[in-house]
Amino acid sequence: MVCIVGPTAIGKTNVAIALAQQFSTEIVSADSRQFFKEMSIGTAKPSPEELAAVPQYFINSHNITEPFSVGDFEKAGLLLLENLFKKHAILFLVGGSGLYVQAISQGFDNLPKAPPELRAKLNRQLTEEGIEVLQKRLEALDPTYYAEVDTNNPQRLIRALEVCISTGQPFSTFRTHAANERPFDVLTVGLNTERTQLYDQINKRVDHMMELGLLAEVETLLPYRDLNALRTVGYQELFDFFDGTKSLDKAVEEIKQNTRRFAKRQLTWFRKNTETHWFEPQKLAEMTALISKKLKD
Repeated sequence: MVCIVGPTAIGKTNVAIALAQQFSTEIVSADSRQFFKEMSIGTAKPSPEELAAVPQYFINSHNITEPFSVGDFEKAGLLLLENLFKKHAILFLVGGSGLYVQAISQGFDNLPKAPPELRAKLNRQLTEEGIEVLQKRLEALDPTYYAEVDTNNPQRLIRALEVCISTGQPFSTFRTHAANERPFDVLTVGLNTERTQLYDQINKRVDHMMELGLLAEVETLLPYRDLNALRTVGYQELFDFFDGTKSLDKAVEEIKQNTRRFAKRQLTWFRKNTETHWFEPQKLAEMTALISKKLKD
């Protein structure tokens, strides 16, 4: 299994499709928001043409009202891979959601269980005081994990806080990343480029999303805004616009800023894997050579 990882807007989809066509195989998506049928523009989902170019799984696979955790994804993804590997010697797992890539490639650490009442208390705090309170608390208790987690995802904030509070130790100290045994080899290919270029690509992509109709997409999702799936960059900022708490220009600028911050956290996460082979996105020939060599080995 070849994992294609990297920050948002780096071009993972284009690279994965080109490589999958070259190796006559298929793609499994590990993007935690592209699962959802109702979220297309704001998640930079592959176009209909791109989806037709190569079979791609876990895109438009769920409704936003369906619970689908990273644990659910691990179980379903491994079952899918078992079937796909009967047809192919190589498959591609593609996405910028590090936790979801990890779920398939190596599984999770055994983390301490926290008292149910603590989770209930943290959920109440989220409802009554807002996500910022949880963010600040995690930053104080575990700055290491805070630097890499998606801070707009309340489920991950609460899970980390549960461990920090119940054990008195940072959540990050329990994450040993001891890989579970998998019936396939894993090769990880990371995509990155010079930071100013990446940030320029992010800004241009946000502008393109707005041109494609992101505002209208977000408006249709207003009734569902409290669902975890929609606590996502690109949606939260425009919900604020519809609330009248900020102008459209301000909301769009915040989407760009928060996306740049998210890209930085993604890189922090993916750089922890010292076995990742890093490339500029246009270096397809070099990636192909590496993958071909791995297949021969």
